[in-house]
Amino acid sequence: MARDHLVIPFLVTMMLVTGVCNTILNKFQDMQCVRNCDSLDPRERKTFEQPVIQTIQMFIGESGSWIFVFGFYVYRRYIAPRLSNGASPLLAGGYNPVDTDDRYDDEDNTVDNVDGASRLPKPSDVDEEGRVKLKGTKIFLLAAPACCDIAGTTLMNVGLLFVAASIYQMTRGALVLFVGLFSVLFLRRKLYLYQWTALVVVVLGVALVGLSGALFGDDAHDVPQEDATAAVSHALMQARAVAQTPETVKAVIGVLLIATAQIFTASQFVLEEWVLENYAMDPLEVVGWEGIFGFSVTVVASIILYLAVGSTPAGRYGYFDAKEGWHEVFSNRNVALSSLFIMLSIFGFNFFGLSVTRTVSATSRSTIDTCRTLFIWLVSLGLGWESFKWLQVAGFALLVYGTFLFNDIVRPPLKACLPRNVSDRQALVLPEEPIEHA
Repeated sequence: MARDHLVIPFLVTMMLVTGVCNTILNKFQDMQCVRNCDSLDPRERKTFEQPVIQTIQMFIGESGSWIFVFGFYVYRRYIAPRLSNGASPLLAGGYNPVDTDDRYDDEDNTVDNVDGASRLPKPSDVDEEGRVKLKGTKIFLLAAPACCDIAGTTLMNVGLLFVAASIYQMTRGALVLFVGLFSVLFLRRKLYLYQWTALVVVVLGVALVGLSGALFGDDAHDVPQEDATAAVSHALMQARAVAQTPETVKAVIGVLLIATAQIFTASQFVLEEWVLENYAMDPLEVVGWEGIFGFSVTVVASIILYLAVGSTPAGRYGYFDAKEGWHEVFSNRNVALSSLFIMLSIFGFNFFGLSVTRTVSATSRSTIDTCRTLFIWLVSLGLGWESFKWLQVAGFALLVYGTFLFNDIVRPPLKACLPRNVSDRQALVLPEEPIEHA
């Protein structure tokens, strides 16, 4: 018990740290100047804008889950048996479950019939819950949620270019809305009145967050006050700003892109839930396989898009110019280092997030992830990337309340909202991103 008091806070802390670092590092990478950095006019300086490459970085981080899968396999296969010789069960990795079904014969891996007259082969591809193990060609079922992950993550990466890190993270709160709707439509789940109310509250919270970004948008590339030359140049270029996208429109586009991305992310979660309800596979392996599928599809798609769009004069320096994008990654020290740390943060967030789910609960993980949004906002304020907005605080408060109400963490304000037969309640817990995207 004393050990749990130390392990659980560590897992929670690391999940928060890696989750916050992931979003902050992605925004930091977006702010790095990669071309015309010596120009006195800040509008001539070009920052890193490669959402497809950032998606590839995410999948590389997810694929790192195989390191833990391999480590656990080596431990169970080679280390645990040696520790079990004369060692305590704790040092041997805990107890091993024993099959209590007397029909099974461990010596020949067969099973007796009820009358004992004959023997049937013991199924080797079925787990304790009767689910078929996900292996062989069935593994390609995970390619479907991986493709949804690609679309959702890429849209979110584009949206992050236009909004502050905290607005980006808060807008992702719309995920609970689409997960709830898709669960009702495709998984035949039942939502009660208080849960529908929670979804409405979440929508209002996202709307306020988006409104705060549109009305009081922060320009991540504002001219420093002490740079007088750049300030004068900036003032002289105001006439040319009309031809460029206004900051308010950028913020609205960013919020809409991030909110739309939640449709794909919710589809990913529903597909993953369906697969794991019908097939058995360790969650870390699910993350690893989705990382492999996502990486492969994204790389192939980036090559095709480069040949079709990025290599043309109109596509030069655009989102699909993979050649220029990878040149920027390897030629700019800050971009290269942030890429490495982004992959490590995603890798850590997946591992610690799954550990929290197993050690505590999925609802606790959802609560912790909501706290991550608060810390991202505080870090952004501390770094001077954005200013304090009361409207954003109100939106965040609604998001938190709606998420907590939906996940049964807080009680509805009216008892009439509760189902009459509480024992029959099918609580719908928001599935968390096994896969942290940006």
